[in-house]
Amino acid sequence: MNTTALLNKDAASTDAILRAIAHMPTASLEVLMDNEFARSLTDADFMRIAVFLAEKSLLEGGCPIGAVIVNNATQLIVGKGHNTLVQDNHPYNHGETAAIKDAGRLDFSQTTLYTSLSPCVVCATLLYMRGFNRVVVGDTTNASGTETLLQEKGVQVEVLEDADGVAQYARFRQQKPEQDLEDWQGLSAVSHLA
Repeated sequence: MNTTALLNKDAASTDAILRAIAHMPTASLEVLMDNEFARSLTDADFMRIAVFLAEKSLLEGGCPIGAVIVNNATQLIVGKGHNTLVQDNHPYNHGETAAIKDAGRLDFSQTTLYTSLSPCVVCATLLYMRGFNRVVVGDTTNASGTETLLQEKGVQVEVLEDADGVAQYARFRQQKPEQDLEDWQGLSAVSHLA
């Protein structure tokens, strides 16, 4: 246990604290929170972190999708990321793929992935290919469909909608429909609109 961490078992998991966790590099989180604080976090807290990562992407001009990977035994965050399709000019830097890259080479069957939006088919395929056994989805109102695919591949899927995350993505989709379409289907789909 890190005794110098700012957050311990007595700290509350406020939105300000969860936002700080979202913005801090994963490798530095032990400076911010100790193991007891991590064990006190709930599924709803991890989903809020994913939503704050989605918010980060939106503020950077990207698609508001974030993801967090948590070690099931320790409750420590081992990876997190947000969609950087626009920011990195990269066609498939989605929240889930960014979190997996951040986590590195792990046995993902020992983790849970929290995603602020229902994963696309590519991300869902990657999740079962990498052995995730539990995925928690924060928004099936604005996008859904891969939950059944994941379940058919043996992945436990839970829906834990975050009202702020759902509203955030709905506003984005209304304000930037072309960017939303590009994220899901590529530039060819956008060019067919013209």
